[in-house]
Amino acid sequence: MKLHLAIEELHRSENHLAGALLAMSDRHKADHEVFHVARDIARWSQDHVRALARIGGDFGLDLEPEPKGDPTVLEKARQKASDLLGRSSTPGMLLLADLRHIYREASGTSLDWELLAQGAQGARKKELLELAERCHPDTLRQVRWANAKLKESATQVLVS
Repeated sequence: MKLHLAIEELHRSENHLAGALLAMSDRHKADHEVFHVARDIARWSQDHVRALARIGGDFGLDLEPEPKGDPTVLEKARQKASDLLGRSSTPGMLLLADLRHIYREASGTSLDWELLAQGAQGARKKELLELAERCHPDTLRQVRWANAKLKESATQVLVS
């Protein structure tokens, strides 16, 4: 049974999504809605990381139970260097780029939840299926938030 591979990949995806949301939040501190919403929905992914680590033990996995947290020092340094060298986009274009990135990451994570649910259902792993049914809606909300925010922001950013 290869469910452990799906759990590992989903653990990685959720960790990455949480980090991307926190990094986006840090880059858009001036936009209070983006800052706070991105931090709030990053917590969902962090909770998923913990839940996947717990259930991963049932499948012989030793997954890190604590999410990675805020963006790494290296990532922050890269962003600062880009800003200083003049390669950063206007705030609006940066927001669109970040939202596109979140949309793609959350969409991929959503697909990972669907695959895990299918595998859990096929293998008759009730607890794993229940975890997917509980967590996947959060990820779908992350996708919808990024998509709605893109639609809300795109016209003004791209036309002005």
